[in-house]
Amino acid sequence: MIPPIASNFVAGETPEAALAHVEGLNDRGVAGILNLLGEHYEERPPADADADAYVDLVEAIAERGVDACVSVKSSQIGLDVGDDVFEENLARIVEAANAPAATGSDGTGTFVWIDMEDHETTDVTLDAFERHAVETDGNVGVCVQANLKRTREDLERLADLPGKVRLVKGAYDEPAEISYKKKARVDESYRDCLAYMFEAFDDGVAVGSHDPAMIEYATELYAEHGTSYEVQMLTGVRESAQFELAAEDDVKVYQYIPYGSKWFSYFYRRIRERKSNALFALRAVVGS
Repeated sequence: MIPPIASNFVAGETPEAALAHVEGLNDRGVAGILNLLGEHYEERPPADADADAYVDLVEAIAERGVDACVSVKSSQIGLDVGDDVFEENLARIVEAANAPAATGSDGTGTFVWIDMEDHETTDVTLDAFERHAVETDGNVGVCVQANLKRTREDLERLADLPGKVRLVKGAYDEPAEISYKKKARVDESYRDCLAYMFEAFDDGVAVGSHDPAMIEYATELYAEHGTSYEVQMLTGVRESAQFELAAEDDVKVYQYIPYGSKWFSYFYRRIRERKSNALFALRAVVGS
């Protein structure tokens, strides 16, 4: 059983609990991004099992008719075992998400996000996204991190591809030679990357941030360029702001929804990555 402090940030341990959470969000105008907790598997069986779970999940989303998509981590579906395992399992999930069983009433398959982990996974993740973005005519998305110095250049590569790109500030404590360490510099990079995305992308801009200043900046960029965009926030963090944004006509709001039995590992890793994550979580409980 998930204790109360953790249940603020995790939507239960089962797919049924997660889908019920999505239904409640949909009633308030917010869509869901479902993430089965699990990562850094060093053997193939658990990676294959989580890929199987995602195959079932994309079908359940269509069957329930909820406004939701899924998000997977590369190390969760086999990257730490081998690039070939990751690529094989991702292909299975994407194929299932675009099969008739996962196609909703609007005629499109279930959208699949590919999360970004630390800098060692960047190239293989972007390569996989590019391949599936072309094959599915944009029914996949990928996350990039503003704290990495390479990200602005990566966005130039992604600008002409179909699909969506989620921009986040970055939660991993990366080496100083490849990343920005000061908050002000990360914020500057985020603004620069976001401005480029609104200017160069036709659509598919996802603002992954809880920072009111960045969300307001996205609103200004939308007014200037007219590029469609969405805002993505975590379960349990500034939820009142999520519902307020969802009531506006110009932006779609998604809540990133972790669920599953590995909730303890999820919180432990988040806190271990950066001490500020623990303080942020405590502030979120008080301020939601």
